[in-house]
Amino acid sequence: MKKNHKQQREFKVLSDQLVQIKEIVNNTKAANLWSHEAALRKKIKSLMQIKDKHLKDFHEVYTAYKELLDDVSLRLLEDYNERNETNYTFEDIIKGQEAHYLNSGIIAVLMTSHIPALVADEFRRYFPQNPKDEYQAARTLKRKIYLHLGETNTGKTYNAICRLKESKKGVYLAPLRILALEIFERLNKQGIKCSLRTGEEEVLIEDACHVSSTVEKLNLNEDYDVAVIDEIQMIGDAQRGAAWTRAVLGLRCKEIHICGAFNAKALLLKIIKDCDDDYEIKEYVRNTPLVVMDKSFHLKAIEKGDALVVFSKKRVLELAKYYLEQGIKASIIYGDLPPEVRRMQYQAFINGENSILIATDAIGMGVNLPIRRILFMNIKKFDGDEVRFLTSQEVKQIAGRAGRKGIYDTGYAGSIGNNRFIKENLEIPDDWIYEAVVGPSEALLKITQLPLREKLALWSTREESLNYFRKMDVRDYLLILDHIKKYKLKESDQWKLMKLPFDVEQEELLQCLLHYTKEYFIKRKDVLCKPHLIEEHLEALEVYYQKINLYYSFSKNFGLDFDEQWVYESRSKISEKINTLLIKL
Repeated sequence: MKKNHKQQREFKVLSDQLVQIKEIVNNTKAANLWSHEAALRKKIKSLMQIKDKHLKDFHEVYTAYKELLDDVSLRLLEDYNERNETNYTFEDIIKGQEAHYLNSGIIAVLMTSHIPALVADEFRRYFPQNPKDEYQAARTLKRKIYLHLGETNTGKTYNAICRLKESKKGVYLAPLRILALEIFERLNKQGIKCSLRTGEEEVLIEDACHVSSTVEKLNLNEDYDVAVIDEIQMIGDAQRGAAWTRAVLGLRCKEIHICGAFNAKALLLKIIKDCDDDYEIKEYVRNTPLVVMDKSFHLKAIEKGDALVVFSKKRVLELAKYYLEQGIKASIIYGDLPPEVRRMQYQAFINGENSILIATDAIGMGVNLPIRRILFMNIKKFDGDEVRFLTSQEVKQIAGRAGRKGIYDTGYAGSIGNNRFIKENLEIPDDWIYEAVVGPSEALLKITQLPLREKLALWSTREESLNYFRKMDVRDYLLILDHIKKYKLKESDQWKLMKLPFDVEQEELLQCLLHYTKEYFIKRKDVLCKPHLIEEHLEALEVYYQKINLYYSFSKNFGLDFDEQWVYESRSKISEKINTLLIKL
């Protein structure tokens, strides 16, 4: 009976999402439909698993999803035909290939049915069925994996770092630049020489044998004695998870410490056993109790040590202004905030200059703060594709920030209107992470029969042979390749541009990339022009900060001379200006 209720709930969720998904798809350009097409196929597969359960309106919902998939596929095909001057028809491609179409998508069927067999053979040669086999150097080692799994704020990373400090040569892999910076500073302060490597900076300490790095900047050509991979639950993230998978599969290190949420355990064990690595598991529980509040929170009941959690920058600023008008200073944290500003805001909260904290879910990963109560202002969020309820892991990750031993020996969690939801999600087991996300490797450049964009699209639609891996969302890569197509660059240069770290959805940043591309590849300039600041309101300053980062990463990746001192000084000045604006609102 319980199973049947679960299937009814699953069907209701799929049914309720339909209208919203249609609206999103209808407002998405054809070139950006790849991830939606994959998501629709996944939902259709979920429907097929419950089709015989006598669910009311099942046929109508299934048909609507199938028609939406066909519409998206047709638009993708039209886009393909326009870019490649071909005239393939939807009906001809899927004829006799319906099962393959639902499993892999229209472009995969097109490629396997119409491209030369030579290309298919090259894909099989360069992309082994098992992703672990892309990392042969790691496969020659007998590695020992230590899993530090459990709740937030329980000392998982601390214990792993202690072991890292004892090693002769080690690497710490962080999910965020601010965390890589924290470990870099901590180790050097303790007399352990450590370099820093992120997408925005590289600080090389003379004679350093350790490196603190964002996970995307991991150098797989180095051998290490001890490695620490933090926030491993990110391995299932559609866009960034591939960096964690790459680290787990490819680290050339005999002792690896993996830290994160317990719901990654089953997936990690599958991968570790398949790699023939040894392992030990240490599970962590909170020493500081976490209590769900009896009554719903209301804005006037704010107290010192409170952290309000919302899911948009706009709402963060609105609440901060509201409390400032009441004479209550708040520290502010959201995703677009430069790391230097985050640090200033954190410090103002830690030293009591600001009595409360207002943040997005960016607070879920970061430094431990003296927070007494975590207060959810909403229990839903937009995740880039749809508005949905928070998962149990998200609730635990964020709520777990409440309580700090020696300061607040009990942490509290609540919400503005639904404490029952918070309580249930803190108590129920997490949804397991079933799939590790894999990304494309530079092996794509070895395939010669197709343009890079088509190779990437084909790679993204090929089914993984092992059901605990899935392809990353490549829509940002495809968008960049579409915009730089007119420059007719070498594939190796296209690849480097595609991998630059910046927010593709910010039109100003995308145009900045195109400007730099034109300067370097068309005008043949040896040095890029520095970005200019025109306005000094908050959003303009944040975008300018990111333009400085793009100036840095473009120059660094293509070996150009650039004014590194100007980069650091400008980022510091802009961070100070942003922080001042946040203080004044």
